[in-house]
Amino acid sequence: MKYLHLIWAALFRRKTRTFLTLVSIIAAFLLFGLLNSVRAAFDSGSQSMTGVDRLVVSSRYSIIQGLPQSLQAQIGNIPGVQAVGHSNWFGGIYQDPRNFVLSFAISAEYLDMFPEIHLPADQRKAFDATRDGAVVGEALAQRYHWKVGDKIPLQSTIFPQKNGSKTWPFEIVGIFKAGPGAPNGVDQVFYLHWKYFYEANAFSGSDVGWYVVKVADPSQSDRVAKAIDAISANSDHETKTQTESAFNASFAKQLGNIGLIVGAIMVAVFFTLILLTGNTMAQAVRERIPELAVLKTIGFSSRSVLGLVLGESVLLLLIGGVIGMALATVIAPAVSKGSGGMVQLPSVGTGNWIEGIIAMVVIGALVGAFPALRGMRLKIVDALAGR
Repeated sequence: MKYLHLIWAALFRRKTRTFLTLVSIIAAFLLFGLLNSVRAAFDSGSQSMTGVDRLVVSSRYSIIQGLPQSLQAQIGNIPGVQAVGHSNWFGGIYQDPRNFVLSFAISAEYLDMFPEIHLPADQRKAFDATRDGAVVGEALAQRYHWKVGDKIPLQSTIFPQKNGSKTWPFEIVGIFKAGPGAPNGVDQVFYLHWKYFYEANAFSGSDVGWYVVKVADPSQSDRVAKAIDAISANSDHETKTQTESAFNASFAKQLGNIGLIVGAIMVAVFFTLILLTGNTMAQAVRERIPELAVLKTIGFSSRSVLGLVLGESVLLLLIGGVIGMALATVIAPAVSKGSGGMVQLPSVGTGNWIEGIIAMVVIGALVGAFPALRGMRLKIVDALAGR
């Protein structure tokens, strides 16, 4: 630490170059913070069912493969199961292909299993009584300025009606709020009746997308899950029972291997960063060869020179990296809030910070190693002579 003033002075010897390098480091670690947080979210689905009071039952093979309706009664007869509901993906678009609406066709008992979804009693009654009725999250209603009584059309990305039209008419009969403990983004969801969806759907399939199971005793969830999967074992519709978080993660992964994509982007970013900062440090040391020789002349050891150059490199990465991670910490919740919940970026947690700081130190040591070794092996006579 006694040489910190020397490291600081050397680091900002060329202010413009240092500033531009810092901008690149900040951008790299801003991306690292955001992308690593997203990757952690996709990998966070817990497989442990102990203590979980709601389970999701889907096809073992693919989330897009349906399950027979007959399973609902069989699941409901398992000891420890309090209630069973089912849901289907609808995939709606409102007015413009860019206006994607997270929409699901749900069974009559589905909402009863989500006490954190707060829908006024009169609106729930209206929903039950209206065939083409829909209830929407408060954030979604605010986004499109919908209100109770509005009649709106949604285009399904997959399911046409029996008359050939992909435009489905709905009446907004309720707007719900998401209470504490509600899944992320639920206030952006559009719920419609599964019966309406089933009767008007041109595909006329009777299968359901997945079941949601309410467990009476959360400590028995693991036993209940195994009993559910045993019902369809060795059949053409084998099931996989998992926690909601694990199901949501697997649902999102249908888009692709998110972890692999994010990892590849970060590798590319850091590879570019290593080249950039490595070139900066090599140039900085090359310019200061006579100065390093003078330091050795007045008594600095070769190890001290090595430490000065490595310290400069690591400090450069730490300054830019910490600023970038701090920006990611601020931006992630701001993006979620600004999107009204449509984009849910988890906060940059302690684990991400630890990984980020380790990356800063490792990259700093890596890019400073060769310039530092050059400075350590420097011969005073040759350096002062310009050789």
